[in-house]
Amino acid sequence: MRVVLQRVSKASVTIEEKIVGSINKGYVLLVGIAEEDTEKEAEYLAKKISKLRVFEDESGKMNLDIHQIEGSILSISQFTLLADTKKGNRPSFAKAGHPDMASRLYDFFNEQLRQEGLEVKEGVFGADMLVSIENDGPVTIVYDK
Repeated sequence: MRVVLQRVSKASVTIEEKIVGSINKGYVLLVGIAEEDTEKEAEYLAKKISKLRVFEDESGKMNLDIHQIEGSILSISQFTLLADTKKGNRPSFAKAGHPDMASRLYDFFNEQLRQEGLEVKEGVFGADMLVSIENDGPVTIVYDK
């Protein structure tokens, strides 16, 4: 499972000119599911992300987590995170999970985030989405599990 986390001041996802999810301060998560990924990895990453301390405290140090700043998450499925670019100029997506399995695990991951007490908005799995991100920092962290 690969998750790219971006700290944002606001973000939204639009499908066919309709906003289907938006947040203010928090994280945008780009989530790639590999064929070998499991619920155990999704649970682990949800716990890690919910406790990540990358928001500034009163001293300007990254010391606060998303709960402390009352932030939200916008979770976007993104199979292209599993691209293999070692051969040639056209990426291979053979490592990406089959859509049925990946969709179920993506939903499970988002539910685990909710069980950590987080508000989670989502894009639509497999849809052609326009994601608007206003980075806060910028702070971008990659989780590979």
